[in-house]
Amino acid sequence: METFLLYNRWLHIAAGFTGFFVAPVALLVRKGSRTHRLWGRVFFWSMMVAGTTAIAAASFKGLTFLLLTGIFSLYLAQFGYRSLQHKGLGGGQQPGLYDWGSVLLGLGVFLGTLGYGLLHRPFNLAVVVFGAIGVFVTVRQVRSFRRPGPWPAGQWLRNHISGFVGAYIAAVSAFSATSLPFISFPLNFLWPTLVFVPLLLWLQRHYVPRTGVSPRVLPR
Repeated sequence: METFLLYNRWLHIAAGFTGFFVAPVALLVRKGSRTHRLWGRVFFWSMMVAGTTAIAAASFKGLTFLLLTGIFSLYLAQFGYRSLQHKGLGGGQQPGLYDWGSVLLGLGVFLGTLGYGLLHRPFNLAVVVFGAIGVFVTVRQVRSFRRPGPWPAGQWLRNHISGFVGAYIAAVSAFSATSLPFISFPLNFLWPTLVFVPLLLWLQRHYVPRTGVSPRVLPR
């Protein structure tokens, strides 16, 4: 078991650092370009590996917050990636079984996370914040799946941005909590949210104005 945990740790570190450095590259290059798609896929799979290894380590060591952030980053990464397939939702395309299964599973997990954070003593603000964000994202997605008629213009791209940036926030939060002991609790968990959420909102408004997808985004 110790050997497994050691290899799992090194794989987690490698995937996490790959995601940390690749995400800014995907943000800086032309959206929709071949380069953007390449580094976006690298980031997605890095988050898949980092999240899975985090869940494995947390399950064996009983690290509740690491377990929750691993699940959180996994859900948001797949949410952001899957959103690329949702351009036609509400306009004839219907959410598939995978879409409903993933969003309902995510909603259950995040409701449990929020409840754990509210009921746990001592009170854990970081868990409450992550649980509340997760519930907000999944409830909004359920409502959008049930909405008749076409989605708002460019909604799939807003979801793509929020999913990938959200996964990055969760990964940085886990790194800060475990590797930056000079930052006190709960700021060590929450500073990535405070820093990157304004960036997320700016990206959405920059690339998806009210009129739809910006010309800055190349058609896929």
